[in-house]
Amino acid sequence: MELLDKLTILADAAKYDASCASSGAPKRSSKGKAGIGATDGMGICHSYTPDGRCVSLLKILLTNFCLYDCQYCVNRRSSDVPRARFTPEEVVRLTLDFYQRNYVSGLFLSSGIIRSADYTMEQLIQVARLLRNEHSFRGYIHLKSIPEADPALIEEAGRYADRLSVNIELPSAVSLTKLAPEKTQSSIKRAMGTIQTASQESLADKRAPTFAPGGQSTQMIVGADLSVDRIILGTAESLYGDYGLRRVYYSAFSPIPNSPASVPFQAPPMLREHRLYQADFLLRGYGFSVAELFDGTDNLSLDIDPKLAWALANRALFPLDLNRAEPQMIARVPGIGVRSAQRIVALRKLKRIRFEDVVRLRCLMDKAKPFIVTTDYRPQEATLESGLLRQQLRDQPAQMALWG
Repeated sequence: MELLDKLTILADAAKYDASCASSGAPKRSSKGKAGIGATDGMGICHSYTPDGRCVSLLKILLTNFCLYDCQYCVNRRSSDVPRARFTPEEVVRLTLDFYQRNYVSGLFLSSGIIRSADYTMEQLIQVARLLRNEHSFRGYIHLKSIPEADPALIEEAGRYADRLSVNIELPSAVSLTKLAPEKTQSSIKRAMGTIQTASQESLADKRAPTFAPGGQSTQMIVGADLSVDRIILGTAESLYGDYGLRRVYYSAFSPIPNSPASVPFQAPPMLREHRLYQADFLLRGYGFSVAELFDGTDNLSLDIDPKLAWALANRALFPLDLNRAEPQMIARVPGIGVRSAQRIVALRKLKRIRFEDVVRLRCLMDKAKPFIVTTDYRPQEATLESGLLRQQLRDQPAQMALWG
C-alpha cells in the first residue's frame, strides 16, 4: 500500500480520539544541537493556544488493525473498515516531512493493539526514540499508552514523550466490561498510576531524566452507555484527585457503520459534550465539586451553563457585595471569571468598586448584573426570581445550534 493511502486511512481512524490538546510542556533543550521542531516552551495544541494561535499535530494511528473488539470503536476487531499499518520509520518520515513543510508542530500517535500490548507499546516507543535520538526532534510528542503493557515500557515512553495519555474510555467499570471486554478499569488505572509515580520521581530528583513534562490526560466517550453526567464528572473528579491528570477530555459517541446493537444508533447532542467541558473547567479552575454541580439532578442543563445553573440553585448567596466578598466567591458569579475576580480584589485595595469598574473589566454584564452589588448598584428585587432569570439568561437558539 502506498504511504499516502496509509495516511488517508490512519489519519481518519485517529479522529475519534480527543485527548490531545494543550500540553503545558516546557521547551526541550537541544544540548548543543540545532534540533528541529522546538516549540518555545508553550506546548502544542490540537486546536488553539491560550493566545489564540492555531497549531496542529500530525494525529495518526500506527495501525488500525486491532485484537480488541470494543463495541464503540470503529477499529474494533469485528469492524469491516479498510485496514493499514505504518512502520515506525514511516511515521518518523511523515512527521519530519510535515514539520519541515510547516504543516504541523508535533506528533500525536496512538494505535490499535497488534500481536500484544507489549509489542504495540514497543512500536510506539520506537517512533519517539527515532525522532529524539536519530533526528534531534525537539518538537512535541504525545504518545497513547497501552494500559496492558509492561510498566517498564510505559516508563520508557515517558522519557521521550511530552505527554502520555491512557484512555479510561467509559465512566464505569460495568460499562467497560460490557462494551470493551478485553479492557479493565484496573489495568487502565494501574497504567495511570505508573505514569504518576514516574512523573513524581522525576520532579523530586533533579538529576533524573525528564519524564512526560506535559503530564497525562485521558478521554471518556459520552453517550455510548447510559451513564449520566453526574457519574461521568464524578469519575473525572476522582481521576484528577487520584492520578494528578492534567485534563479529562469528553468525546460524544459517534455511531459508526454497522454498529453492534450494544451501542446507540444515534449520537448524543454535541451540546451535552460542551456542557461537560464547561463543568470540568469549574472543577479544575474554580474549586467546584461534583456534588455542588448536581443538586438532586443527574444531568447538566442544556439551556444554561453549569455555573449559571449553580448560581440559580443557590440564590440565597446572592447578590454578592464585590467590595466585601472573598475572591473565590466573586469568581463564582456568572459572567465573572477567575482573572476578573483577582483584578476586582486588587482594585478594591485602592478604591471602592463601582458598577463601571466591573464593566471596564469586560465581565459578561448581562449575566453578572442580577448577582452583584457595588457601591452604586444593587439589582431590583423584582428581577431576582430564579425562573425569570433562567428565561432571560438561557442560551439563545442560535448559540445552542453551534453545539447541537
